[in-house]
Amino acid sequence: MRFRVDRDVLADAVTWTARSLPTRPPVPVLAGVRIEADTTGTIQLSSFDYEVSARAQLPADVSEPGTVLVSGRLLAEISRALPAKPVDVVLDGTKVQVTCGASRFTLLTMPVEDYPNLPVMPELTGTVDGDELTHAVAQVSVAASRDDTLPLLTGVRVEIEGEKVTLLATDRYRLALREMTWKPANPAVQAVALVRARTLSDAAKSLGGAGSVSVALSTGGGVDLIGFEAAGRQTTSLLVDGDYPPVRRLFPDETPIHAIVNTQALTEAAKRVALVAERNTPIRLTFSEGQVVLDAGQGDDAQASEALEAVLVGDDISVAFNPHFLADGLGALDTTFVRMSFTHPNKPVEFTGQESLEGDDLKDYRYLLVPIRFAS
Repeated sequence: MRFRVDRDVLADAVTWTARSLPTRPPVPVLAGVRIEADTTGTIQLSSFDYEVSARAQLPADVSEPGTVLVSGRLLAEISRALPAKPVDVVLDGTKVQVTCGASRFTLLTMPVEDYPNLPVMPELTGTVDGDELTHAVAQVSVAASRDDTLPLLTGVRVEIEGEKVTLLATDRYRLALREMTWKPANPAVQAVALVRARTLSDAAKSLGGAGSVSVALSTGGGVDLIGFEAAGRQTTSLLVDGDYPPVRRLFPDETPIHAIVNTQALTEAAKRVALVAERNTPIRLTFSEGQVVLDAGQGDDAQASEALEAVLVGDDISVAFNPHFLADGLGALDTTFVRMSFTHPNKPVEFTGQESLEGDDLKDYRYLLVPIRFAS
């Protein structure tokens, strides 16, 4: 195997492919990136850990075709450190020589015949705008659990119904829902998948800037798999197995009280007030006509408070939140105002966006947050 490739192209592709390599691979070969060079002038880089696979294709001047397996993380570090010159890669026996300008590296190869076969990309289910996918996944994944002892809740539920896609995630303390439109391959398609939030976020971030992203879903056929493809890059992931809880019913049908506050002002005020909140200590929001007062800290502890303008519809109400969960919900909104809808001081509060003080709120993104009982 012998080829020459642009340094930036190589570094970008290797970094992307190696990003999901396991820290402690169950078998040594899974720490490798497989490099396949063919005479058509294309190189394919591949990685796989039995759950998530990644492939990247890049153009190169291939003199001799071949396949080799080398340490992915080491190759990524080397490729990023190389000078801005063409890179020559040559297989010499059981070693790979990487030369770039005056820099020369020798990498040991791993037995490529021991490397597992990568999963086949499922048939196309639909396409979605990359930027919208990135934004939607970021809005929802903040509510996914980080507790691996509850694998179901570490996933994002993807519901596909024709041209509508709904993303849902919860960690039992908050719930996020985002609806968006896409272009299905079959207008009558209906499917449900549970995708690891970490994997979905990684795919959305890395492929989102490439324009249109192809989504391929395979369920009920033995191996439940989801795949994403854009700009010569593919990634697949096994789906999370299990029945997701019926979380949609947690959103209230009616909310007799709601308040509207400037999103940025509330975000910044909450950050300031939270400075005195000890770990797991809530901050309280007290709504009355024309204002909301944020406060934290009690007794002999440090204390802080701040008042902001607010529009209140309904009775005065006071609620307390985990400051990190509150910041996540506000940060996911991209509207000028946030509407907080209440049923009771101890019942979950729904956050939605609103472009002005007048009119209705936007329901394409909804964030439900369970308040904390605040000792008076």
